[in-house]
Amino acid sequence: MASTLLSIQVIPKTPNGEDSYPYVDRAIEVIQQSGVKYQVNPLETTMEGELAELLDVVRKMHEALVDAGSPSIISQIKIAHSGGAGFSMDKLTEKYR
Repeated sequence: MASTLLSIQVIPKTPNGEDSYPYVDRAIEVIQQSGVKYQVNPLETTMEGELAELLDVVRKMHEALVDAGSPSIISQIKIAHSGGAGFSMDKLTEKYR
């Protein structure tokens, strides 16, 4: 079981005030390419894995958005970390499904 759940909402500034959704899509592509388990939700995406690995994905997301032309990015991040039993998206949400 993974030791960490990390939920992230990226809020990219766009160069000319255009729609930010293509930038958010690019950030999600970075997550998809990382190979970590993830779930896209309406307001944030949750990833499951080891803390260092997930923080590296966040760094790559920010780099990809800058490379795509975003002059700045704000990310709201929630981290649930355990050195013991770990966390699972499925386990935490199974009673609601």
